[in-house]
Amino acid sequence: MHTVTVPRHRGRTLFGRLQVSPILLLIITVALLGLVFLVCLPMYRLIAFSLSDVDTGSFTLGNYREAFSHRRYFDAYLTTMLLGCTSVFLAAVWALPMAWVIARTNMPGKNLVYVLVLCTFVVPPYLGAISWILLAGENAGWINVIAQKLFGVGSVVNIFSFWGLSFVISLYSFPFVFIMTRSALFSISSEIEEAASILGSGPLKTARRITLPLVLPAILAGCIVTYLEAISLYGSPSFLALPARLGVVTTQLWEFFNPPTRAEAAAAYSMPLVLMAIVLFLIQSWITKRKSYVSVTGKGGRHQLIDLGAFRWVAFLYCLVVLSMSFILPALVLSQAAFSRAWGLGMSVANFTFGNFKYVLFEHSTVPGAILNTFVYSALAGVLAVIIGGLCGTLVVRRLVPGAALIAGLCMTPFVVPGIVLGIGFYAAYTTPPLNLYGTSLILIFAFAARFLPIAFLGSSAAIRSVNPEMEEAAQILGASRGLIIRKILLPITKASLASAWLLIFISATRELSTAIFLSSSSTRVMSIMLFDLSEEGNLEYLSALGIVMIAMTIALIVVGKLSFGREFLMGKGTS
Repeated sequence: MHTVTVPRHRGRTLFGRLQVSPILLLIITVALLGLVFLVCLPMYRLIAFSLSDVDTGSFTLGNYREAFSHRRYFDAYLTTMLLGCTSVFLAAVWALPMAWVIARTNMPGKNLVYVLVLCTFVVPPYLGAISWILLAGENAGWINVIAQKLFGVGSVVNIFSFWGLSFVISLYSFPFVFIMTRSALFSISSEIEEAASILGSGPLKTARRITLPLVLPAILAGCIVTYLEAISLYGSPSFLALPARLGVVTTQLWEFFNPPTRAEAAAAYSMPLVLMAIVLFLIQSWITKRKSYVSVTGKGGRHQLIDLGAFRWVAFLYCLVVLSMSFILPALVLSQAAFSRAWGLGMSVANFTFGNFKYVLFEHSTVPGAILNTFVYSALAGVLAVIIGGLCGTLVVRRLVPGAALIAGLCMTPFVVPGIVLGIGFYAAYTTPPLNLYGTSLILIFAFAARFLPIAFLGSSAAIRSVNPEMEEAAQILGASRGLIIRKILLPITKASLASAWLLIFISATRELSTAIFLSSSSTRVMSIMLFDLSEEGNLEYLSALGIVMIAMTIALIVVGKLSFGREFLMGKGTS
């Protein structure tokens, strides 16, 4: 009997011992072209645009001088940075206790809390801002009206302020911190904490010396995403900051696009946002690399829940208070406006109507088309992002080409670029010949796909890593082509993860405003733009009806995702 030794070539590249097949060349070509069109060209044009003379196109620093020529431009950046910090602080206050009591204690109602967090996640921040105007508006807001009737005082809440804006932004960004922290807490065993308690360590010392270091990377990641969300939002500041005469970067960027358009100056003004994001991720890498934040028990997954006694109901009440502010009360006030003939007439049978839904769904000249555009563009953007992200994930994880780290970096670039800046990059790249796509459906599909490409890349990479490469090697030895391996092995195993990534991208794209506001035209309006336009017109009843439709559709999609993909959807594993 002869023994045949089969060499295993892990980490082989295109220029190594791997045979270059036509399907592999196709994968490489599609992946690289996708990265060029979705990431490289917009970012290159953004930088070049900021250094180009508006008339001659020659090199100039004049755009930077114009962008920072007034004191209010600097003040807007200072306000934006402070806004990001306060929003992160408040989001951490809402999220961290909630994540801990769900993952580590016997608090009741965990499923209810988790579902309400997901509902908060699907509410667009600008719609949340509108609902809080209805809740805490100076004269007609629920909170101030109730305070006037009960105590005979004037307005007790001023939502049109810096702290009001920070409060609202934190309510709709804390799910990022919650989901990441909760997932990290579920992924580590509680045995180390139990051992520390046996050795005499108190709860606070155990949390500071053991639990916190283990989940710190997840907390930092959630806080960074929250900070980027806070500094790049346009809708919420336009509703809450402008009436308070607070200037932030995003509203200032929009001013550059008012006639006469100064797009080059806007590109120059946006560059510090990109640098700020890069610095944040460098700081996170530096902090997390100083120590090893891993559990060394090798067992993982076993959790001894802490008995809170009577305080478990206090913890549950805390969660309900936060979620009432982020979802329950906003949903109620939007529903009241959506079913009212006139918002100011209060709740009565005479004021009740279905007419607002009938109007926005069937009679409005633009809204039905915007709803169709939203779903078509979001679906196609999800498909495009999953294709490009999946192919890039395959190349990176299986190291099929040299420069895998560069490909991974390009796929993650949109994650560190605020949406409003990415929109300006697409404006710069695709509004001039030969690719004059401004106002077309293609530019919105490309922009949405680029905006959420990191979701597809991370999801596909994690799924491919879960596939043992020995299966592919065995198939190759038996004569299977690369295309057959992908079709018969990789796709069947990873299809659930890819479909879940598509659904996440779809949901995120339906609520995207910051990118769309620079790129849409009258024929390519989406629901986020229509909500913004209706608010500008003062049609609160129609706006609320359309907002309820958007939230209901998105929640329905999340239900479909949970039923289709189980407890892993949106990091839901571990809910008890």
